[in-house]
Amino acid sequence: MPTLYNDVFIAGAGFHLPGEPIDNAAMDAFIAPINRVSGRIKQRILAENGIRSRHYAIDAEGHTRESNAQMAAAAVRAALADAGCGLSQIELLACGTSGGDSIMPGFANMVQGELGAPPMATHTSIGVCAASLGALAFAAGQVQQRDARSALAVGSDLPSRMFKRSRFAPRGYDADFNAHFLRWMLSDGAAALVLRHRDELPDDRPRLRLKWVHQKSFSGDHPVCMQLGMNLEGTRSYLDYDSSSAAEADGALSLRQDIRLLPNLFDIAIHEYAGLVQRGLVDPQRVDHFLCHYSSERFRPVVDELMRAAQLAIPQERWWTNLATRGNTGAASLFVMLSEFVRTRELKEGEQIFCFVPESGRFTVAYALFVVERPRRGVVVSAPDAAAVAAPHDASSVTDPRLARLLRSLAQVWHDYRSAAWRTPLVQSITQRRFTTAAYVRWMEGWIPQVREGSRWMREAVASMRAPYEALGEIVETHAGEEQFDFKILFDDYRSAGGQAESIDALRRNPGGEALNAYLHAQAASESPVGLLGAIYVIEGTGQRIIPALLPLLQAQLELPPGAFRFLAYHGANDENHLARWLRAVSLVLQADPSGQADNAIIATARRTAQLYLMQWEDAGAETPT
Repeated sequence: MPTLYNDVFIAGAGFHLPGEPIDNAAMDAFIAPINRVSGRIKQRILAENGIRSRHYAIDAEGHTRESNAQMAAAAVRAALADAGCGLSQIELLACGTSGGDSIMPGFANMVQGELGAPPMATHTSIGVCAASLGALAFAAGQVQQRDARSALAVGSDLPSRMFKRSRFAPRGYDADFNAHFLRWMLSDGAAALVLRHRDELPDDRPRLRLKWVHQKSFSGDHPVCMQLGMNLEGTRSYLDYDSSSAAEADGALSLRQDIRLLPNLFDIAIHEYAGLVQRGLVDPQRVDHFLCHYSSERFRPVVDELMRAAQLAIPQERWWTNLATRGNTGAASLFVMLSEFVRTRELKEGEQIFCFVPESGRFTVAYALFVVERPRRGVVVSAPDAAAVAAPHDASSVTDPRLARLLRSLAQVWHDYRSAAWRTPLVQSITQRRFTTAAYVRWMEGWIPQVREGSRWMREAVASMRAPYEALGEIVETHAGEEQFDFKILFDDYRSAGGQAESIDALRRNPGGEALNAYLHAQAASESPVGLLGAIYVIEGTGQRIIPALLPLLQAQLELPPGAFRFLAYHGANDENHLARWLRAVSLVLQADPSGQADNAIIATARRTAQLYLMQWEDAGAETPT
């Protein structure tokens, strides 16, 4: 599932391309053909890739004029200037690259040092072209969670050092085609994005909000396509040679791409894209600008044809690329594209920018969606941490050792249930801000019949109580009386939210809810069903712990009147009292049953109720559009 955000905006963007533009005729001064065969490869590749100029950080003698870290630092300064902020405001630096100037330490640390930046968190994403989106996803997650108010996501690559004449000439044309191929494809550059939480933005002018990032690797399905550090056969690491010179001589330090495998990459990428469309995360008809990082113009019609075959095409007039003038800068490419795009175009509120990066290393695909919107101020509702949703009762708060043991056992049931509930499609769609009014209506539609049955099975249980549990029956009867009309409140909420059923009997039933009702009625019909206190623990705990964590997110996402949330608000405020009454009831049962059998019955019923309640969550989520 893609990583989703709600509060992450691009506050500034900048890129840096070293030196003057190098056209195709001037390339020979930097990346010269070694012989006639090499020259023919050059002509063929340049005729297909559509690149007319690019930039190199090396000079004509092969000397490095700017390091990778220096290029990245220059891009950061450009982005900060665009954002109108300084390094002192940045709390995280995340960098993506195919390789830094050194193997260790991490590239982000080297960029931080190059900038002379103050202490901050750093993160290095190493890969190939999608490494920058890995850095973006990490930085955005930290900003969304408010672990960093402002962050930098950087993409930077400097491949020209691997292609200069001095590294190829000693071997003549001993280098294989896959090693020669990339010499005419790749060039140098860096770009950076300043990410800020909506509350940290200085004004409310329209900006790019990052909606989501999605990455998936298929490395377990396919062999290596693009690699550096292995011999031609891919069987020996450069570290396995007796010396670096031996590794160099055997070609283990040559960057290669097996172009025969590339069709598989695009086939994978389009299938993954189709999945995003199917889950409602991107609509091709609503995409205003498509920024696709393909390494060569030769692959543009391939991507277009595959998208058309899947009936998910984005019209060509919405595609945008600067490949022809900026070249293929590897991990920096998408950020270079995005930075130039947003700085040279007047974006309109509501526009969507869809980005796509197919990485040929061992087949990883990455996507991101941005939308132009105003950073509306107000109370920002953050997704709650599932682990922070505590158990209904703390065992340390009681003095009775037996009651404490029971509460600890129930707490384990609770935390297993809470963790599983948080991973259900229903809760995920709420916490990831994909929930809709239609989904809310369907959720309530299946929930109302279960709530109606609550007071019924409680009263059935009261009728089944025998000595010495008569006093328990009185407590349960009070609880049933308080909740006997709750289902009517929920039905009114359902109607306020747009539900169309005229009566409760016309509602579609939730299979999980029906199974839970059947189980609870069966338990209630048994003699002295004290185990139902375990069911109440889970049900009331859900209302008092989970629902209050979700309610602010529901209210923030759904444009509904307050009257559509009365049931959820009521239980979030009142189930604490219900749970206090539950604790008194449990204490009464334990006093009446010195054998300990009641403890086991309460725990077993709580565990089964949790399982069936989860079935209800799952069934409700299966109906929720994704």
